Amino acid sequence: MRNLAIAVLDSFTEKVFSGNPAAVCLLESPLLKEEMQAIAMEMNLSETAFVEKTQEEGSFSLRWFTPTLEVDLCGHATLASAFWMYAEGWVAEGKVIRFQTRSGELRVTKQDDLICMDFPLIPTRLDHHPAYDGQIFGSKIVQAAQLWRNWIFELADEEAVRSFQPDFVQIAATSEEGFIVTAVGSKGYDMVSRYFGPNVGVPEDPVTGFAHSALVDYWNQKTRKIKFKAYQASKRGGELFLEKKGDRVLIQGKVVRVSVGIMTC
Repeated sequence: MRNLAIAVLDSFTEKVFSGNPAAVCLLESPLLKEEMQAIAMEMNLSETAFVEKTQEEGSFSLRWFTPTLEVDLCGHATLASAFWMYAEGWVAEGKVIRFQTRSGELRVTKQDDLICMDFPLIPTRLDHHPAYDGQIFGSKIVQAAQLWRNWIFELADEEAVRSFQPDFVQIAATSEEGFIVTAVGSKGYDMVSRYFGPNVGVPEDPVTGFAHSALVDYWNQKTRKIKFKAYQASKRGGELFLEKKGDRVLIQGKVVRVSVGIMTC
């Protein structure tokens, strides 16, 4: 048995109890995959992140787990991990963090109170979902696009996104991971969205970094814009600042600490 420090942080927000919560473990010694999965199940948040130092200066291993499985890419838990590493002195202010992940190297920096992540752009392709012809759960589909293991459905307007009523059983049956619904935003936001991922153990994710790596590609193709202010209209809600740079996406957001504790495992 050993004691493991673990922090819970809210990402893409400046207020506690909003944004997307993630647990972060800064590991002084390795854990087995089974141990990480058990901890993530115990925390029961959409993601628990595990950070471990590598032999190379400024480089760290980063892995993400939902309560049910390990995932390839997670934005809000990366944001939370970087924030906590700067706060705990694992990385000095002004230094770049290089995370080695299942999605390649991710670089993260801190600019004042914003954490900036350099993520891969996720390509999207316009398509028609075979199970949803013109409508999805009573909402009109303006346009649909496919991405790796997920689908984007553009709805008529922001209100349609906010009032969207998902059928999680149907989403699980007709997707590999989940669905993104989106529309043009209002009140200064270029886009709004929600993400439903029942097949990764997250019925509705509060704020989803990886989804915005795809949404930037989708909305760039449609509007030719390269900079976006985005809002994820979940119950908790969250704000993201996005910029397309070639085949990369810069995702910026704020993080607040909620709690720090010790887990015996």
